Amino acid sequence: MTHPVHDSAYSWFRLAITLAIAAVSSAGMWAVIVVMPAIEAQFGTGRAASSMPYTLTMIGFAFGNMWLGRLVDRMGVTRALIGAALLSALSYLLATLAPTIQLLSLAHLLMGLGTAIGFGPLMADISHWFMRRRGIAVAVVASGNYLAGAIWPALMADVLAGRGWQAVYLSLAVLTLAVVIPLSLVLRRRLPDEAHLAAAATAQVNARSVGLGPRPLQYLLGIAGIGCCVAMSMPQVHIVSYCVGLGYGPAVGAEMLSLMLLGGVVSRIVSGLVADRLGGLRTLLIGSVLQCAALFLFLPYDGMVPLYVISTLFGLSQGGIVPSYALVVREYMPPREAGARVGFVLMMTILGMALGGWMSGWIYDLTSSYQLAFINGIAWNALNIAIALWLLSRSRPRAHAVPV
Repeated sequence: MTHPVHDSAYSWFRLAITLAIAAVSSAGMWAVIVVMPAIEAQFGTGRAASSMPYTLTMIGFAFGNMWLGRLVDRMGVTRALIGAALLSALSYLLATLAPTIQLLSLAHLLMGLGTAIGFGPLMADISHWFMRRRGIAVAVVASGNYLAGAIWPALMADVLAGRGWQAVYLSLAVLTLAVVIPLSLVLRRRLPDEAHLAAAATAQVNARSVGLGPRPLQYLLGIAGIGCCVAMSMPQVHIVSYCVGLGYGPAVGAEMLSLMLLGGVVSRIVSGLVADRLGGLRTLLIGSVLQCAALFLFLPYDGMVPLYVISTLFGLSQGGIVPSYALVVREYMPPREAGARVGFVLMMTILGMALGGWMSGWIYDLTSSYQLAFINGIAWNALNIAIALWLLSRSRPRAHAVPV
């Protein structure tokens, strides 16, 4: 069932504003990846220890998705955005003042909490304003995260080379306050109650078809999310360090990361279009299989040109996986719980990224090679594929929305 506000002109306008906010508020997630070699050099740490700021960022990002998602359910997206922007700016400042790697990591925990607003909470919010085109809408908002990863690392590399990583963080603090807070005020309009009721009717029909209640489905999706994102984190987190180790330098690694994430933007848009036709579960399975295939390519090839190509292919293969979880939640669970439910599942995917980022550094420290780290990612990816196949085997065709 649909409501006139669904897929309306206002919905598309709101989508454009939401994308702009996501592209800026998510910058902190990628900043630490670019500055990781500089942090390692400044504090004289090993690869695993220098990965801890990233790991703490992702832990904060994970719990921030669930916490801020609940706040969006209760008090609306505008207030949550303003609070998150202030927290992000504070965390950037604290990071520049940290005298030890431990305090720097704690600052990144706060950074993760603040930047989380640009991911799951915004996806949950925009999902309320669409029905027939929900897949592409959620995919566009999720692309803001990858768009940030494609834009800011290249720009930050120049600032990093000329003025140091502290200048990068101070610039991001000013940018976050100047962009996110004013744009958040544009999103003050609330969804009519009738639209929530229409979406709830469709979700209830779909829930009966899969044969699982919201809570067990939520937990199962969370486990799948850990599996796919441990695999996803290996190239995304360590591509810059990988290139430094191969002698190509951090600038080449930053370019590969940008290509990877630009490919992810394309993948998310295409996956959104696919999801509007096939549903979230089938789209999730397709993305998981393609990601696993791309990971295998990293094993035999480590030349500069092949790595550019493989990084692009990896981005094109996996970008639609995480938004698919949000779509499954919205297709099968009550809409008034969207922020909390989407937040929980995406929290688990991000914890998978955090675990995978640390695990790959730990494996490198033990073996002085990333080969086993890639193999570890492939094994976790197989777990995700198995869960998606099992869920799909239990599902029957999803309900299609009809006008009210």
